[in-house]
Amino acid sequence: MRERVPFDLAAYEEHVRSIRCFVCQFLDGDPGFEHELVFDDGEHVAFLGRNPTMYGHVLVAPREHVEHVVRDFDQDAYLRLQAVLYRVARAVEAVVPSERTYLLSLGSQQGNTHLHWHISPLTPGTPSERQQYHALMHENGVIPWSREQAAELGAKLRAALATGTAS
Repeated sequence: MRERVPFDLAAYEEHVRSIRCFVCQFLDGDPGFEHELVFDDGEHVAFLGRNPTMYGHVLVAPREHVEHVVRDFDQDAYLRLQAVLYRVARAVEAVVPSERTYLLSLGSQQGNTHLHWHISPLTPGTPSERQQYHALMHENGVIPWSREQAAELGAKLRAALATGTAS
């Protein structure tokens, strides 16, 4: 299990409430919103989270700014997104040792409004009391890492997606 460092959740919440959509800013190439892109099929993207609570944390989002996980999609569009989520999660599991993979859609109408799914692989051997919500909560710290480490993991994930080891 990787050691975590404290995270200023109050500052983060204030930040996300004061900016336009971080996913749209990332997709527009705005400075300060760079993320390690691991997948792009023209309709959906997957990228590494910048403040991960678990190593291998990836976000999957539609390119179009939609905000509701069910009502903003017709069934076909929803199922296409789920197929991408499945494929990327398989790549994460092929690259990152995991006891279990958490998949969840988070966000808020008060910040982080762009629909996105989180893929969070739980490190094998994580004590029971540090699993589930505890493992996901920024209040319990984040894993520090550099852009170089993100690029290395991103390359491994892209390779897994390209070679079909994620299918």
